[in-house]
Amino acid sequence: MANSPSIISFSSKQNLPTDLSITEEAKGYSADEFPPRDSVSPSYYQKIIAEILGTYVLVFAGCGAALVDREKTLTVVGLAMVWGLALMAMIYALGHVSGGHFNPAVTIGFAAARKIPLVHVPLYVLSQFLGSTLACLTLKVLFNDQADILPTLTHYSSSTTDLEAITWEFVITFIFMLTIRGVASDDRANNELAGVAIGATVIFNALVAGPITGASMNPARSMGPAIVSGVYKNQWVYVVAPILGAIAASLIYSLLQPWKPEKNRESARSTYNDLYLRPEV
Repeated sequence: MANSPSIISFSSKQNLPTDLSITEEAKGYSADEFPPRDSVSPSYYQKIIAEILGTYVLVFAGCGAALVDREKTLTVVGLAMVWGLALMAMIYALGHVSGGHFNPAVTIGFAAARKIPLVHVPLYVLSQFLGSTLACLTLKVLFNDQADILPTLTHYSSSTTDLEAITWEFVITFIFMLTIRGVASDDRANNELAGVAIGATVIFNALVAGPITGASMNPARSMGPAIVSGVYKNQWVYVVAPILGAIAASLIYSLLQPWKPEKNRESARSTYNDLYLRPEV
């Protein structure tokens, strides 16, 4: 990742924006380099495939660790580390292709702040759910010596109320999305370490909330295991709360971003040209 990931601007030559990336390099090409940057930008289908693959690897690693923990204790620290490191690896591996969302809440959060078009949300979300479901199906086959994959499910104890669970998931997803907006979509930030900061956020959220709600922060992560295991109890909490938390964080962070000077300069230049440089008829 280079100096600034393009999160906000869009290219008319692409079906999906190049500026979704959490780790996209903004190097560009010099005048004598070939081909130009736009001609090698990922296609629409490449972005969707990257989201499927990234979500697959993330859920495969995290839920796989949960199944290993059933036989050989990894502890909450170990599980949190796996989730955080897996996300960090996928952001650096595939973020420059699709934007590295791997999470419907993140995609919807960006859309709510008008950083991506709403029309692109459904297929992104569908690809994330597909990647998660495929990962859980793979784990079910590989861990066939275990009777079920219930440890991969996100759930909360009977002593935790629905409201408490919703609050927990809302807060930790809010923190997660706030970090993403701060380190990845703001030109003032050090974007080269965005993947590290985002992975670290997952780790400390999982350490705090993991023993209580499972620290999902990701509807696809929760629904994949639910679909494969056929257990849907309270899974609506892990869909609704993360989406609301991501939307809230994304909208609030928008209040912290200044108007882009490039747009102001371009507007002033256009006005000057119209008023003073327009050829007389």
